[in-house]
Amino acid sequence: MSDEPHDPTGLDLASEIARAAVESAAYGVVLPDPAPQRQPRRPRRPMEQQRSGAHPDDRDPQLVGDVLDSVIKQRGWQRRISLSTLLRRWPELVGEANAEHSTPVDYTDGVLIVDCDSTAWASAMRYSASQLVARLNRSLGDRTVLRVDFRGPKPPSWKRGPRSVGGRGPRDTYG
Repeated sequence: MSDEPHDPTGLDLASEIARAAVESAAYGVVLPDPAPQRQPRRPRRPMEQQRSGAHPDDRDPQLVGDVLDSVIKQRGWQRRISLSTLLRRWPELVGEANAEHSTPVDYTDGVLIVDCDSTAWASAMRYSASQLVARLNRSLGDRTVLRVDFRGPKPPSWKRGPRSVGGRGPRDTYG
């Protein structure tokens, strides 16, 4: 063991090797090749596999869009991409005025839930729900959206706040 400190980067060793190589080249010393390079052997294939037909197959270059479509289908990302498209294009799909007063909030099993600013907007948009479903399916893919539910604002809760009553509450006033 030597008393010299260990160089974790290995720069000292690399510079020593480089210096030795330069000196050996200057004196005409030829260092042996550490490992002879062998050419890799190509596997032999039957002639039928090497021929290319007149029609496209898997070995031909593929279009980027086709490759992305196959990856999306394999990974099951179609629904997520459709939803992000829906959220991004919501004003275009329902119109600017409707988009200002409505927001898609949930999509589960083909049912799109949309929250509206008021019950009047929710009622007005319910009249055009079938046309909206058809338009969404045209732009997102067939049978992506089966139904659209429009909800108005949530009513106030009487369980908390200044008008809350402890115990059973005001049940006796209704009957």
